[in-house]
Amino acid sequence: MKKYFRYALALLAAALIPLGAAFASVPDEVARLQQNWEQVRYKAPKEAQEQQFERLLADAERTAAQYPRSADVLIWYAIIESTYAGSKGGLGALANVKNAKKTLEQAIAINPEALSGSAYTSLGSLYYQVPGWPIGFGDDKKALELLKKGLAINPDGIDPNYFYGDYLFRKGEYDEATRVLNKALQAPPRPSRKLADEGRRGEIAQLLDKIAAKRK
Repeated sequence: MKKYFRYALALLAAALIPLGAAFASVPDEVARLQQNWEQVRYKAPKEAQEQQFERLLADAERTAAQYPRSADVLIWYAIIESTYAGSKGGLGALANVKNAKKTLEQAIAINPEALSGSAYTSLGSLYYQVPGWPIGFGDDKKALELLKKGLAINPDGIDPNYFYGDYLFRKGEYDEATRVLNKALQAPPRPSRKLADEGRRGEIAQLLDKIAAKRK
């Protein structure tokens, strides 16, 4: 009888596992979200990105519900939601940005060094891009603190240096921004993220052009 009861419990537990979880591991799901984000961000036409990010956000939300203790999944969920908010624009996007902030804070609480400190970098970028009180939670001082934490974990990475350089550019610190952005261009390539590296280098080049224009 006990053996049958244990068997029945095992069947019930298996039935409660979402179908995707039976065939996919956390690293697989993270890679899928990352690759889909890169395709939309750097390959989809600008006019199609909002709709495509909206679909990807629904997928990321389901994945985060499936793996609520995975900092890696939560980081990508937040990145996708904040990028969707950027493509959506307007005050209606603030709810998405605030949710992305909350998700990144959850990821940091689980594992602050996940994805080479990406949660700190992503959260810092939100703090300097979002309007301040009373509309949003924007705070340049908090942004700088978080960006530096991301850099402390991944000092040579392309993303933490790019966002720090962008922050410095917005603050009018053009010499230091140029130095940091050039360092970002020297970042070692990421074998599984060729498209993202190419896209980010393009964004860095555009930002360096803006700095050059400001100096004329």
